[in-house]
Amino acid sequence: MSHNDVIAILSAFGVYLVLMVVIGAIYMKNTKNSEDYFLGGRGLSGWVAALSAQASDMSGWLLMGLPGAVYAMGTGQAWIAIGLFLGTTFNWVCISSRLRRYTIKANNSMTLPAYFENRFRDKKRVLLLVSSIVIVVFFLVYTASALSAGGKLFNSVFGVDYHVALAIGAVVILAYTFMGGFMAVCVTDFVQGTLMLVGLLAVPVIAYLFMGSGNVNSLLDQSQVAGGHEAFLSLTSNGDRPYTFVEIFSQLAWGLGYCGMPHILTRFMAVKNQKELRKSRVIAIVWVALSLGAAVVIGVLGRAYLFPVILGTEGAASTESVFVEMITKIFTEDLHLPFIGGLFLCGILAAIMSTADSQLLVTASSVSKDIYKDIFCPDADEKKILKISRLTVIIVAVLAFAIAWNPENSIMGLVSNAWAGLGAAFGPIVLMSLFWRRTNFVGAVAGIISGGLTVIIWDYLPLAGGATLGAATGLYSLAVGFAISILCIVIFSLCTKAPSQEILDEFDAVRSMKTEEV
Repeated sequence: MSHNDVIAILSAFGVYLVLMVVIGAIYMKNTKNSEDYFLGGRGLSGWVAALSAQASDMSGWLLMGLPGAVYAMGTGQAWIAIGLFLGTTFNWVCISSRLRRYTIKANNSMTLPAYFENRFRDKKRVLLLVSSIVIVVFFLVYTASALSAGGKLFNSVFGVDYHVALAIGAVVILAYTFMGGFMAVCVTDFVQGTLMLVGLLAVPVIAYLFMGSGNVNSLLDQSQVAGGHEAFLSLTSNGDRPYTFVEIFSQLAWGLGYCGMPHILTRFMAVKNQKELRKSRVIAIVWVALSLGAAVVIGVLGRAYLFPVILGTEGAASTESVFVEMITKIFTEDLHLPFIGGLFLCGILAAIMSTADSQLLVTASSVSKDIYKDIFCPDADEKKILKISRLTVIIVAVLAFAIAWNPENSIMGLVSNAWAGLGAAFGPIVLMSLFWRRTNFVGAVAGIISGGLTVIIWDYLPLAGGATLGAATGLYSLAVGFAISILCIVIFSLCTKAPSQEILDEFDAVRSMKTEEV
């Protein structure tokens, strides 16, 4: 890139980053108490809730991790996208409405740990503490993946040192999350979700027009894709060999994670009313179908469009930078519109920031409200809770920054581990608490602990001849942890005392409640 191109792209980034901080400053004035900071006073509109939930969900993984995996291995990597689409649809159709009603009925719960405590009448606050610890541990890794993606983006585009780029992204995210809380995060996520979708749809179309329809397959073959273009474009091929059932099942199992993602579930809790929630449902499902499909297409077309450059080889950028490299080439070399290219690159930054800010906020809510106020200092006033929340945001950002320090860490790997841990720990108990009347406190504790521990054991302990169980079997830890957690919830619930009549009556009231009532 020329010096003028770099200045134009930097200008686009500057405009975008200033806008995000201004939004945080505006909403800081309207943040009066902890409910405003964590749930925006339950006042989200349908559009903001939908795009905020999906933008905070997809992260830099959508624009870097998934296209990079497809670029390297082929269309077969799309099984993860299929699983995530199915999981998103199930989450919005089956969980969103009932969870919103139940959290209002269960003492107006503002966080997922608080919902568990109120749902099961946990007066000893065991569930609150256990679930808060799980959130802090796995969200540290998740936030680190977002910061790492930001560092790689700036490094790839501007040649800025990875660690300097990491610091810039962390400071901006920290600024508007610290100031504005939930509404600032949701409004910025709305802007970011729109920007992400525009970039995802426009870039592959432009690249395809430049290449011409008849040249894609030959360019794929020239780029030495494993197994040739037919294998590369096949859903049943994993590189140059056929997919196994375990591999396809493991990728589809990513969809299970949605049931237990606190930063997504809090959007359901915060929607203004059921009418807006129904609107959100349609918007979110359409958004995720378009964005996941486009991300897969970017990985395929990027392999052809960027040739003779082959990413991942010596002297070239990482395969996870395929979208970045496509935007740079289109708008600086082919169209000579570097400022517009900079705005599209902001779409990648948007994906990164929209997830990191949500994770920081959920972690802050767990520490300040669920642990500090509800366990250690129940007499703390709202101002004190807000101060602790903002201090937690800073501490978590610093720790995530430390985890992301190594540029060799894969975005895909970090996201995979965190997604599995949260999904296995919380997904089963969210489902069972909403739909199985017999679920009790003991079952809930057993489910959260067994799901989280299974993921840690499966992914990190070398129990199979020096290898982890995940590496030895090829089975994604989320699928194993989810199944074990469900079993533990059922077994421990049936073997211990049934829920009290008060709990059963509340469950029946939520189940029979008309959606228009809240």
